[in-house]
Amino acid sequence: MTAQDITRNTAFIRLRQEGRTDEVTRRLVEAIELGLFAEGQQLPSESELAQQLGVATVTLREALITLRQRGLIKTRRGRNGGSFVCAPVEMPEELLLQRLREMSGPDLRDLGDEQTAVSGTAARLAAKRSSHEQHERIAQHIETLSQASSRLARHRADARFHIEVAAAAQSLRLTNAEMRLQSEVGELLWMESAGGGNIMEIEQEHRGILQALTSGDSVLAGALAEAHVTRGIKRLLSLRLELMAEANEG
Repeated sequence: MTAQDITRNTAFIRLRQEGRTDEVTRRLVEAIELGLFAEGQQLPSESELAQQLGVATVTLREALITLRQRGLIKTRRGRNGGSFVCAPVEMPEELLLQRLREMSGPDLRDLGDEQTAVSGTAARLAAKRSSHEQHERIAQHIETLSQASSRLARHRADARFHIEVAAAAQSLRLTNAEMRLQSEVGELLWMESAGGGNIMEIEQEHRGILQALTSGDSVLAGALAEAHVTRGIKRLLSLRLELMAEANEG
């Protein structure tokens, strides 16, 4: 990953105004979990990263302390020192299932409504505003998904696809919203029990959205993106009902 890529990815999580430490921490956690900062990558210096994020250095420093405590980054001292992103840890599926059990049906539907609105709007705008270069980046994430061999890798490739579409809409608010939603619900969609093993179907849906973007068909792009999100949320709602039924029988 080049310095230009790092700067570009950092722009995804830049705060619009002076952020509180917990907000800065959340944005950085999302960026690491979604793979915007790669394993082993050295973060920019504190002063440089703070400037890129638009926050005070002391605020960033406090956020980095939390990231170190959570094992997301490690700091090396000395001439070649700095803060480096740690290897990601894939959460056991049972913990993800437990997280799904703890979500209420109305909350999950509400989350789906929000993601449908965000992803659909982003796709419609991206069809009008995106460039050839952005289409190529979106296509790269589709290829990455097709070759992914783990749930975490699939989740990251899927999330990066949606984030890149939002970025192509040239809307920082939509991009930030998509990042938050992908961090909140994205990994649940890739559980085997939620149909996460059906990569080809998801890949085809992604390709359909990209084709609509490249042809400039905003109506089709939005409709395909909304249908894509709706199908995923329906799978989670169905799985949650199965889990609740099993719990009641037990």
